[in-house]
Parts: sequence; structure tokens; C-alpha cells
Amino acid sequence: MTEAAANQSSPLAPDWLAVPEDLNALHQPLWAAGVGRNDDGELAVDGIPVSLLKEQFGTPLFVMSEPDFRARARDFKDAFDAAFADICGGVDVYYAGKAFLCTAVASWVADEGLRLDTCSGGELAVAARAGVEGAKLSLHGNNKSDAEISRALDLKLGRIVVDSLDELERVAKIASGRGETAKVLLRLTPGVHAHTHEFIATAHEDQKFGLSMAEDSTDQAGLSAAEEAVAAATSYSSVELLGLHCHIGSQIFEPDGFAVAAEKLLNFLAAMQTKYSVVLPELDLGGGYGIAYTPVDTPRPAAEIAVAMAAVVRSTCAELGIASPRISIEPGRAIVGSSTFTLYEVGTLKTVRVDAADAEDGRTDDKNVTHPRRYVSVDGGMSDNARPVLYDADYSAILASRTSVASAQLSRVVGKHCESGDIVVRDVYLPEDVAAGDLLAVPGTGAYCWALSSNYNYLARPGVVAVRDGSARLIVRGETEEDLLNRDMGV
Repeated sequence: MTEAAANQSSPLAPDWLAVPEDLNALHQPLWAAGVGRNDDGELAVDGIPVSLLKEQFGTPLFVMSEPDFRARARDFKDAFDAAFADICGGVDVYYAGKAFLCTAVASWVADEGLRLDTCSGGELAVAARAGVEGAKLSLHGNNKSDAEISRALDLKLGRIVVDSLDELERVAKIASGRGETAKVLLRLTPGVHAHTHEFIATAHEDQKFGLSMAEDSTDQAGLSAAEEAVAAATSYSSVELLGLHCHIGSQIFEPDGFAVAAEKLLNFLAAMQTKYSVVLPELDLGGGYGIAYTPVDTPRPAAEIAVAMAAVVRSTCAELGIASPRISIEPGRAIVGSSTFTLYEVGTLKTVRVDAADAEDGRTDDKNVTHPRRYVSVDGGMSDNARPVLYDADYSAILASRTSVASAQLSRVVGKHCESGDIVVRDVYLPEDVAAGDLLAVPGTGAYCWALSSNYNYLARPGVVAVRDGSARLIVRGETEEDLLNRDMGV
């Protein structure tokens, strides 16, 4: 950082946030390939300026690079196939549809040789409409309805990931009643607490997902819920037990948790094969690979993740003296997250004076000195990105409709909802001349933003545009007020 930039830094800013050397430059890891500034200084995707996207489709708008999505999907498939070729002949990569799913995305996933993971009947319906083969689908969920289980059997799903002993019994009963066999993986909780937010860490004991591997997790002495499920699954003639599954959390950068989970599950798999004389041919190690939301985030390339995981599986299987099961993984965010940004139009602006000691991070400062924080309101908010209010998630933003030579000002990008927690980007340096009518772009919004969107305050959910070869098309139409009113049954 230059001396001039350092002099502009705000005591209200978090420690990780530096004043950019150039407010107009894009930190490339945050953006899809093909996103940059054109000769007029305007942000463009594959040559299409954001002003044209706003004119055609309005704002807020999710803007996705189809080539970038496809390239990231291929990277995962190619990297994991190469790393595991000598272990189990490659890897089955299931795109985690919960991150973002529509029929276009489901078809891209199939085109690129990936499979698709779903979590509800609705997601199964999208996959079916897209023509994805049932054998290449999986169904997750901690509370699947009878209708969802039946739909999975109708579609001849490749696997149903069972989350509890109750559910295992229900799947077996429904399949038996149809005279069919359900292909099942058992989701286990290996007790690995990933370095992530409490609400998105999913492999520790005290949460709703999975079958515990702890020995005191059932009434039967020395028998874990996981082992009880294996014993039960092998006794049902209407269940084909394919193997085991785990998912340790989301937005994870370090490989340690994946390694520990893989080791624990392989040891458990080997013990079950010995004790119950059953071969479990599949092991799903889940997803959760992190992406860059801010310049300080350092995600690992798919190839690096693959090599690290392959080394653990290879050495553990050799130590146990077992053949490796077929490995599968479930990247979602790591494929779609950075492929997309959200485009907003700026509305009202105001600057408040804040004592640094009263700021959220608890800094201490001279009580007689206050510092400016500017609030930049945009035409969306928590209805199109709930992650900041749910998880305190950090994002970045950039002035998209033009460049600026103005000084940096610490800003908070907020939405238009009647909630004080309606924050899109908590802390970001933007040019001080940002004004009403300017366009802002927030990168990294492909995952869990549209998917979590709502109609709070009766705002219509935004559309999603896919850009490819210099043209843009809607893949999800934005809602209208008429759409919202059509569901209101009147008086």
C-alpha cells in the first residue's frame, strides 16, 4: 500500500481491509474469467457492458459467465480424475445443486460430465426437467418426505443419502412396498469441526445432520448410530447399501479437516466390511471448498485439493490393506460462486460519524474523535443476498458503470429493506464520488444468494442472466409484482 493510500485508511475498517492501490482495478480471484473493464472504463462481461445489461434486464441482476462455470466444473472433474486414477479409476463429481440450480445449470453440469446432487423434491423436479439421467442424481436431506423418497425411486436415482435410522426404515419400507430396491449411502458425522462459521459446520455432533460415529450415540452398548445403521441396512432386502458419506462444512480453505474425515471414514468402512462381511464400494467425502469473497481469501485450486485428498486416501487404504472405494465429492460454491456477480443501482447515500470505540469490532480510540462511514443504498439487499445477515459473510464491491479518480472512502453497501441488518457489503472502500444512478457490482454471488432469495417487503426476486460468446440470455426470469400478486388469493 502506498503512503497516500495508507493515509486514507479508516480506523473503522476491519484489520484485514486495506485501501486498494487502484479503486478501479479488479482483484481477479474474485471475478469470473472474461470480466474486466472496457475501453470506456465500464465493467463488461465477455464484452457486454453492465449498462447494457441494466438496460435490457434491469437491476438487481445476477450476471453469470457460462464459460467460467463450465471451466470450473471441468477443472474439478479433470483434477480429481487425474489424482485418483491409480486409486479408484477416477472420481464421481456431484455438483451441489443447493448452491444454485436451474434447468440451464443442470444441463451444463451433465454436459461437462458431472453428476448432480439434490436436496428436495423441487430440485429433483428441476433435474428431471433438464433431462439429467436418474442414475447420475443423488438426494440429500435430513427430513425427506414420503413423496420425495417415492420420486427418487420413480426417477431411479443413483443414490439416496440417508440421514438417520428413522429415515433408513422409511426408505426401506417405501421401496419394499413398491417391490424395488433403494440404493443408499449413509451420511455419517465424523466429529470433525471445520474452521468455518458455526452455522455452516456440519460434521460435529450437536447438529441435525447425519449418523453419529460416537460409540455412546445409541442405547446399545458400544454401538454407534452409524454402525447400527450399517447393521440395519444390510438386513433390509429392499436396500442396497452402496457406502458412506460425510460433509464437514462449507467455505473451508485448509485441507486438514478433509484429511481427518477421510481417515475416520475409511477406518470405519474397513471395520464394517470385516464385521458384517459387506463390501461398501463407495465413499463420498462431500464438498465445502472455499472461494474468494475478499482480497484476503486464498482458495486452493481444484488440483491442489485433489492431490492432497488422494494422498490421504491412498496411504490410509494401504495401511488398512483394503481396496479403495470409488470416491465422490460435492463441490457447489467452488464451481458457481465466482462465476457470478450481482449488479445493483445506487440510490440514496448518507455519511454518519462514528466513534471507533463504538464500532462493531470493539476497537478503542480517542472518545473525542469520530470518523466517517458512508452508507450506500442499493436497489436490492437481504432479499437477494441473505448471507451477510445469516453468517456475517463478507463481500467486496466495485464501482461498475465508470472509473473514478476520487479518493477512497470507507463505505457500507446496504439494501432497501426495513431491517438494520440489511447489509450487502459491510466494509469496502469505494470512490467518494459514488452517486445515485451509478452501478455497483458485488462479485462471488453465484452460490447461496439467488438460492436463498426471498420476497421480503414484497420485493420481486431478481433474474439471472447467463453470458456467453458476447450475448446474454435470461436463464431465470426476474419476478414481477404481478407474479407476487397472483399468489394472493384476495379477500
